[in-house]
Amino acid sequence: MPAALVIDGHPDPQSLTAAIAQRYAAGHPDAQVLALRDLDFDPHLRFGYRARMTLEPDLVSAKDALHDAQRIIVASPLWWGSVPALLKGFFDRAFLPQQEYRYSSLGLPVGLIPADRARLFLLADTPWFFLPFTGLPVQTQVARNTLKLSGVRSVRTHRMLGVKDASPAKISRWLDRAEQLGADDGRRDHSIRPATAKALVGR
Repeated sequence: MPAALVIDGHPDPQSLTAAIAQRYAAGHPDAQVLALRDLDFDPHLRFGYRARMTLEPDLVSAKDALHDAQRIIVASPLWWGSVPALLKGFFDRAFLPQQEYRYSSLGLPVGLIPADRARLFLLADTPWFFLPFTGLPVQTQVARNTLKLSGVRSVRTHRMLGVKDASPAKISRWLDRAEQLGADDGRRDHSIRPATAKALVGR
């Protein structure tokens, strides 16, 4: 059971997003990287919520890790104001009623994920000065409407904007910052086991 589950939502293993996820895990003494691109699962919720799809083995393992973690980290690029289809498909398939959340008798959501802390790394080519015009709806979508609804009490967002034009020095600072945050979280998290970051890969 990892103290921190790092969800890498980028389809490309050579992306800066993937590097951010790995550097965070490198700083945390008990982190597990869940690279969604390596999992074998159907990202389409084919019947909506009318009928339940059978969970693939990789998705079962991912959900187990999700419920075992004390802290959840999500690293994602920002595409068309949202997350990649791969990450959205994971949320659709893995975050299910009566398993990751339920509704009370009053119709209020009750989160069932034990982790109470999370970080969201968002990377985008969009420069920071565009934010007043474009906003950041994905932050609301992932932080509030997915993680917090499922029980995560505190979600901190780290925005890395202007990636396309970022200098090597700036990218290096971003990577160092991710590793430092991992180290800081590792010191805070309890029940840390002396383990290195490991990847959860598909069959």
